[in-house]
Amino acid sequence: MRAPTRSIETDVVVLGGGCSGVMAAVAAARRGAAVTLVEREGTLGGTSTGVLDTFYGFWAPGERGRRVVGGLPSEVVDRLVAAGSAFVRPNTYGAGNGVTYNPEVLRWLYDELCATAGVRVLLHTSLTDVAVDNNRPTRLVLTSGSELIDLRCAVAVDCSGDAVLAHLAGAASEGYDDVPNAQALTTTFSMAPVDQKAFAAFGRAAMLERLAQAVDGGRYQLPRREGSLHPTTAAGVEFVHMTRVVARDPRDPEALSLAEREGRAQAIEYARFLNDCVPGFELAHITWMSRRIGIRESRRVRGRYWLERADVVGGARFGDAIASGAAPIEEHANGADTRWEFLGHAYDIPYRSLQAAELDNLLVAGRCFSASHDAHASARNMAQCMAMGQAAGTAAALAVDGGVTTGALDVAQLQTALREDHAIFGADLEVAA
Repeated sequence: MRAPTRSIETDVVVLGGGCSGVMAAVAAARRGAAVTLVEREGTLGGTSTGVLDTFYGFWAPGERGRRVVGGLPSEVVDRLVAAGSAFVRPNTYGAGNGVTYNPEVLRWLYDELCATAGVRVLLHTSLTDVAVDNNRPTRLVLTSGSELIDLRCAVAVDCSGDAVLAHLAGAASEGYDDVPNAQALTTTFSMAPVDQKAFAAFGRAAMLERLAQAVDGGRYQLPRREGSLHPTTAAGVEFVHMTRVVARDPRDPEALSLAEREGRAQAIEYARFLNDCVPGFELAHITWMSRRIGIRESRRVRGRYWLERADVVGGARFGDAIASGAAPIEEHANGADTRWEFLGHAYDIPYRSLQAAELDNLLVAGRCFSASHDAHASARNMAQCMAMGQAAGTAAALAVDGGVTTGALDVAQLQTALREDHAIFGADLEVAA
């Protein structure tokens, strides 16, 4: 076995450069911590730039939905809108307004945020192993493909989506095969040129009727009889969110490889249906397909608090709140449709749900945070993932600065810091607009 050829020392390491990881890294660096952000791909953004083009979760559902996420995530939205690279639109299913953006501009913005904050970014770099001392992850072995890197840290933040760091450190988790109705995977794509006026005149209801007829007639192999299409920041380009791949555990590389293949095959078939059956798409072609399949659920870390369905449905408030959510429980499982359960209120996400139960100085944020399947199905929206990332990064920096562990950190101090940076949670929800 080869020994590491390079050593890095950092206050805070963030694994995963998706939307939650960028927020964690920037928040920690702005608080004065030395931060290293590790990302396996060649760009920052994860799902937000490689799979999707819309942030959901910033507003509660409803015609006058109140804002439930502010802070650094809102700064991202404001800068995209100011650049003419984003606009706000209603959700197809009534689940609250979304922010549709140009993913390529967002990739640039993530780069700028990290560079300005002084974050050391390691792209094309993956985690190989973790050393745990006194129940704390203290060393990470990284690989760039050409060398091994020995990274030493005070605090680790896992924003990998799949809880890779937490898993290798020995943290307990609930996985894809632990629930009977695990979330499906989705390959997204865009098509152009689309006659968007003709498509709008035809309407969503008519499209779904054509979809049912096409499947029932046996002409197309389309597992999902619904889905959403929406305009993008480019004229004549429609984003298509319709595929559904089930029974493929994303923690298993062979299963995930099959899912990637199946997702792309479904995208081709849905595009054929749109060409043949939906006005406005007659001359359209696939112009982009997600860089990797979209994963909704894989591994959720068992934290010091397990956010439950009852918390989400009941609008729970917590003394250690650090973020909030209000999106419906949205379950994409086996079958042709999606289960939606609307809440009618907001709820808190507690700091304890970002803390691994049996390890200290290890925080998790984003899709791998501590929550049950149903609670996760509401709180996994990107706005909530970004808010959790900001909270985790802020907590990590405060812990390093104060010489305490993340578990011993004064929650009131963390909440004060987050509110200084315009985060929204707890009592703030009563006045947020």
